[in-house]
Formats: sequence, C-alpha cells, structure tokens
Amino acid sequence: MRIPILKLHEYLLISVQVELDDQTAMQFQEDLLSKIHESGATGVVLDLTSVDIIDSFIAKVLGDVVSMADLMGAKVVFTGIQPAVSMTLIDLGIHLQDVPTALDLEQGLIKLRRELEEK
Repeated sequence: MRIPILKLHEYLLISVQVELDDQTAMQFQEDLLSKIHESGATGVVLDLTSVDIIDSFIAKVLGDVVSMADLMGAKVVFTGIQPAVSMTLIDLGIHLQDVPTALDLEQGLIKLRRELEEK
C-alpha cells in the first residue's frame, strides 16, 4: 500500500490515512525521498491525525524521514500527533525537539512557511 504525496507549490503534503506497517513505512520513506528529489520541494507537512499507535520501527522510520529530508534541503513539520503516539515516541526515547509540530494541516502549513522564512 502506498501513501499519497501531494505537491502544493514548493511543499509536499502527506496525510497518513492507513495503518502503518513496516513495509508501508519503508515504501513511504522511499517515495517521499524520491518526490523531494524530483520536485525540489523545500518543505513537507506530514499529517498523522489518523495514526493511533506506532511501534519502535515506525517511530525510527519517522525520525529517519525527518533527517533524510533535512539532508535533501526539505524541512518537515508533523501535524495531528495523537496523545498515544506522542507517549510512545517519548517512551522509546525518540525526541523530535528540532521537528516543528502543529495541531492540524492548516497550522502546519503556516508553521512550515515561518520555519522556511527564518532560514
């Protein structure tokens, strides 16, 4: 299963609407990095509103996606992180202090614009 990645101006928008398993997460990682490369996107908004739970592998993949996108010149903003997901990330020792977050997609786009203007 593939997670759709939409392009809006110089940004990529992703809303995860499926349960993330290991294979889907790895495919998403590859697809996102390819899309950043192809499109020259400077920012990514990753909406996790529909994600209720994650395991350690998925958490690692999400952290890796942020690092890899940064290396490619794209800033990532997470939106819609559920309480259980945030608790899991902290319990696993995955701290995303340098990753901007927002409550919803609209606020995520605003935050992404601000982050990119500060560069």
